[in-house]
Amino acid sequence: MLLSLLKSRLKLQVASAISALLGLIAIGTIIYRFLEGWTWIQSFYFSVTTLSTVGYGDLHPTSDGSRLFTAFYILAGVTIAFASLGIIGMNYLKKREEKILEKRKKRDK
Repeated sequence: MLLSLLKSRLKLQVASAISALLGLIAIGTIIYRFLEGWTWIQSFYFSVTTLSTVGYGDLHPTSDGSRLFTAFYILAGVTIAFASLGIIGMNYLKKREEKILEKRKKRDK
């Protein structure tokens, strides 16, 4: 009972983390599309490179409004993105550890 509750909680956390990442990318894409007039692909690309902290520099905000949005997008977005990736990674490692423990139990029987 407790194990199934923990598994469903982890699934909810991973689903929330993925939703947060996709939501951040979508918000950035939409806002950059209209603030900068970039194509949807350029806006998506800039959002992803900004949240991943890669920042190639080939695209950059040109208006004060988009610069201000970018400052808050970076502060909030990078924090949320890294926390989300941490949750997803933690879940992956827990599942992998469970599989290893199951194999050991089967082997030791």
